[in-house]
Amino acid sequence: MALKKNSNKMINNKRNIIAMFDSKSPIAEQYRTIRTNIQFSSIDKEVRSIMVTSTGPGEGKSTTVANLAVVFAQQGKRVLLVDADLRKPTVQYTFNQTNTFGLTSVLTKQMTLEKAISSTEEKNLFVLTSGPIPPNPAELLSSHAMAQFFQDAHELFDIVLFDTPPVLAVTDAQILANKCEGTILVVSSGKTEKELVIKAKELLDSAQSKLLGVVLNNKKLQNNSYYYYYGAK
Repeated sequence: MALKKNSNKMINNKRNIIAMFDSKSPIAEQYRTIRTNIQFSSIDKEVRSIMVTSTGPGEGKSTTVANLAVVFAQQGKRVLLVDADLRKPTVQYTFNQTNTFGLTSVLTKQMTLEKAISSTEEKNLFVLTSGPIPPNPAELLSSHAMAQFFQDAHELFDIVLFDTPPVLAVTDAQILANKCEGTILVVSSGKTEKELVIKAKELLDSAQSKLLGVVLNNKKLQNNSYYYYYGAK
């Protein structure tokens, strides 16, 4: 039974990071389109730190940021995917990693960034899991240690992507939005209410974030069995 569970988990992981395991699929192509849109969003200066959030849970932010990390790595960039959801982390499941150490270990000076990161099956893509869940996530993310983390990460990687909690749930996403060079908001077609999207944008604006665009997730195309992911400014 345990073997069956592990097998199902691996199948789900492959479905979640489709850009890695089915790179020629229409969905993987849409992630590459989002990547291109991000690169064109700032002509004068390359965006090197991006956080991906949503209005609420279950809208696909973690799947989106994982696939974006893959397609940036496939472009030849050294990419670090950081699980900054210090309340309900998921990156360890997506990439089959342990979570005994991670971002919280780095921020509390228990481990260096170099030792805390893990490689993945995708060349050039590295992940930093959340680490042990702390009692004070917001304080950790707004600490001086986090500012140092950005500096260290940019020395080692071309682009750093952050998976954050939903912006309407806790203040964590707003804190990181102010620190990152760009923000992407994920909304679920037919599920996310317009009023919530407006509220999320207001909160991000108040945090002086640079909203690069919105990803509409789970949009079913007519006469097509695939679910479409696309970005819009």
